[in-house]
Amino acid sequence: MKKSSIFGLVVIAIAIAVIISVYANTSTYGSFGDAEKTNSELHIVGHLNKAKELYFDATKDANYFSFYAKDNNGEECKVILKGPKPEDFERSEQLVLTGKMVGSEFHASSILMKCPSKYTQDKLETKEVKATSASI
Repeated sequence: MKKSSIFGLVVIAIAIAVIISVYANTSTYGSFGDAEKTNSELHIVGHLNKAKELYFDATKDANYFSFYAKDNNGEECKVILKGPKPEDFERSEQLVLTGKMVGSEFHASSILMKCPSKYTQDKLETKEVKATSASI
């Protein structure tokens, strides 16, 4: 075989490996019902259920925060974040939860919060919180 043929095959193999790795790391949007049916990581768009309890006790475990959220389909689920409670969490208007179901609970690896901005009335302020490395 010529060197150019071998080089071409190596380039094609690297391109296929890159495509497979990018595809494997993508997650899709869904609901809590979808998360129960799959083992892969999902993004769930919803909002905080302010009528139910938020649990964070830094004296017992500073890396455990739980709350209840409703997705856009109206399904409610307990969400656990292995990390501290995000600042101004109660003010969030919308949440994007990334994670997967463990039993009947959704274990979030990161939370993106869309909060009302304190400087302008019409714009939303966005904050992202990631779980600690000991999560999931």
